[in-house]
Amino acid sequence: MTDKSPRLRPTDRSLPIALLRARETVMGPVRDMLADSGVNEQKWRVLRVLDEGGAQDQNSIARAACLLLPSLTRILRAMEDDRLISRAEDPDDRRRSIVRIEAPGRAVLDTHSARAQALVTRMRAAYGDEKFERLLDLLEDLQALEGRL
Repeated sequence: MTDKSPRLRPTDRSLPIALLRARETVMGPVRDMLADSGVNEQKWRVLRVLDEGGAQDQNSIARAACLLLPSLTRILRAMEDDRLISRAEDPDDRRRSIVRIEAPGRAVLDTHSARAQALVTRMRAAYGDEKFERLLDLLEDLQALEGRL
């Protein structure tokens, strides 16, 4: 009896595994940067999204921060307890809440923004500006395939 099932690509050429490995290359230094802040990478992403986009509803934050809504709900509860953010009822739709960054959350960003920028600068220098920009473009193209695969 012969095995007729299609062979999977070797793991060193597997896109999902390659993306996970690349993610760890990028996120390891970010985790190190945040280690003494009391903020994990998910909370950091939420703070970044709120800083960039202003007050917004949970669905918008979940989409922009690449978090599942149930996970975000738990994360926001912890962030609210730590006074990093606040939530208020949406005046136009009382079923929704609007999330705002608060002074302690902004302080976390201020404390770590120079180090975060230095990480990006070192990565760009090591990888090369052109390749770095091309990688971002290719990843955006890949993300645009969502729902079509």
